[in-house]
Amino acid sequence: MTLALPTTREEAWRWSDLTALPALATQTPTGTPAAIDPLWIAAEGPRLLFIDGRYAAEHSTPGPVTLGPVAPAGTHPLGTLTAGHDGWTLTVPAGEAIERTIQIVHIATGGANHVPARISLADGASASIVETHAGDGWSNRQTDITLGANAHLTRNVRLMQASGFTSTRETITLAANAHLAATVLAIGDAGTRIDAGITLHGDAARAEYGGALLSRDRQRHDAAIAVRHEALDGVSRQLWRAVADDRATASLAARVEVARGAQKTDGEQSLRGLLLRRTATINLKPELEIFADDVKCAHGATVGELDAEALWYLASRGVPPQAARALLTRAFVGDAFDRIEEEPIRDAFRAAADAWLGAEA
Repeated sequence: MTLALPTTREEAWRWSDLTALPALATQTPTGTPAAIDPLWIAAEGPRLLFIDGRYAAEHSTPGPVTLGPVAPAGTHPLGTLTAGHDGWTLTVPAGEAIERTIQIVHIATGGANHVPARISLADGASASIVETHAGDGWSNRQTDITLGANAHLTRNVRLMQASGFTSTRETITLAANAHLAATVLAIGDAGTRIDAGITLHGDAARAEYGGALLSRDRQRHDAAIAVRHEALDGVSRQLWRAVADDRATASLAARVEVARGAQKTDGEQSLRGLLLRRTATINLKPELEIFADDVKCAHGATVGELDAEALWYLASRGVPPQAARALLTRAFVGDAFDRIEEEPIRDAFRAAADAWLGAEA
């Protein structure tokens, strides 16, 4: 099968490098993953394991999650590749809460795997989901999310593949007073494309979406997030932190659209990049498109290096240079994890970032 992939000539894909995907798609996975246990976070709740896109029942306790065919929505060029593949579905009835965090671990052993998913929370329902990607190869995901009135979803994703590529596409719709809190941490040494389209369809909906991209060597991370406000009193927050070392590239495109009639919208973007070496590259592209006249929207985008005075101060207090760099970088990315509500999950994300920073030091 010939892959019809986007090219850098298309504005939405100008910073993405998909050239390795055709070769990855022809590889044969080994089917033998490395250690599985270290990928689980120490939190009780349902657990699902996928190896090369296939559900591993012997390692799973799915709880309320069902397995089987899922038809992906939309026409996203990578997301549609999940069509025809089995995936997972979480449906939570009105007023019910999934008390324990659902963990989903994806391990790739080479080649390409595609998994669709659907999350549907009815009015007043709530759930928390953590997904972790590890291994080698091309892991491609499409997740369609619908939040009913007053529903609440916490969603945290760790992209930790050692090599290859991870691509995620999410389409998210929020009804009145629904709340989404999502955090993505991209580490490991694989390339990534993080893609989301979020629509605040009901009044007073709130969407928080962001995270941290940590890149090194010649790695490329690319995040493209679009939030559309269609109703009154909507609130959106996009907070991203990007760190690039060596000859790596980290790119962030964050867009907010405010439709006519979406008055009292409150939208905010905070995009910050840190260059650990001047040979690295960080691209930031905040966008606001506003068609309502009573809104509060703001964006900030900055790229810089570690503060020389702070490094000098730490050196004067006996902190070795590499430890000082790691300490300041850790402080730079720290607020990217503040929206993670569950302490064990938040600690696991911070520990993963600290391990990456320690390796850099």
